[in-house]
Amino acid sequence: VQLQASGGGLVQAGGSLRLSCAASGRTFSAYAMGWFRQAPGKEREFVAAISRSGGLTRYADSGKGRFTISRDNAENTVYLQMNSLRPEDTAVYYCAATASSIYDYPEYWGQGTLVTVSS
Repeated sequence: VQLQASGGGLVQAGGSLRLSCAASGRTFSAYAMGWFRQAPGKEREFVAAISRSGGLTRYADSGKGRFTISRDNAENTVYLQMNSLRPEDTAVYYCAATASSIYDYPEYWGQGTLVTVSS
């Protein structure tokens, strides 16, 4: 499966962004999807994940209550709605896919999209 993330940009603290990730190449609904991020000088970290049907989600503590992951299997797209953004959310955000569960490390990765939150 090929993944193409978009929607990053520059936003002020407290603002919102919605990231999108379009998938192609395989049956999208066969994959659990996730978002990860990597800030400058830091390791890549988990942000959110969603099951194949969209019925199960999980979030890193950093995004709980502010971020919402969703998917549209008809459009082969997964989204990450980010509200109340903070400067510490600045990172390159990556979408990823796994044929396993939302608790497993993904096998497939898209290119990143940069999110910059100014204070």
